[in-house]
Amino acid sequence: MPTREEFIQLAQRHMDTVFRLAFSCLKSQSDADDVTQTVLLRLYETKKVFDSDAHVKYWLIRVTLNECKKIWRSPWRKVEELTGIPQQETLDRSVYSDLLEAIMALDRKYRTVIFLYYYEGYTVAQTAKLLGLPQSTVGTQLKRAKERLKQYLTQEEP
Repeated sequence: MPTREEFIQLAQRHMDTVFRLAFSCLKSQSDADDVTQTVLLRLYETKKVFDSDAHVKYWLIRVTLNECKKIWRSPWRKVEELTGIPQQETLDRSVYSDLLEAIMALDRKYRTVIFLYYYEGYTVAQTAKLLGLPQSTVGTQLKRAKERLKQYLTQEEP
C-alpha cells in the first residue's frame, strides 16, 4: 500500500488521464467521475509494488478499462447524450471542438485506441498489450477510426 504522500502524488499525476480515458469510453461525465474514484480507491488499497511511473500508469489504464467494462455490462446502463464536455486545461475548445465531437461520435473501441495512441502516446504494440488485442487488430481499428474521422470532418454542411 502506498504511503499517503505517495498516493497523493500518484493521484495528482494520473487522475486526469484516468478521467479522460473513462470519459472517452463511457461518454458520461458522471460515470467517468465514478470510475475515476473507484480507480483511485483501488490504487490507495493496492498492495502492489510498482517498478516505475510507467508501471503505475499502465496499471491505472488497465484498471480504468476494466471498470469501464463493468459499467457497460451493468443492466441499468443508460446511454447519455454528450452534453457538458468537461473543461480541460490542455484543450482549446474553440480550435478542437469539431475534432472532439468527431472522436466522441466514434464507436467505443475506436475512441479507446485513438485515446491511447494519440493522446497518451502509446505505440500500437503497447496499445494492443493494454487492451489485450492483437497488434493487427489495433492497427486496423486505428486505420478505420482515422477514416471515419476524416469522413466526419470533411462532410459539408447542408
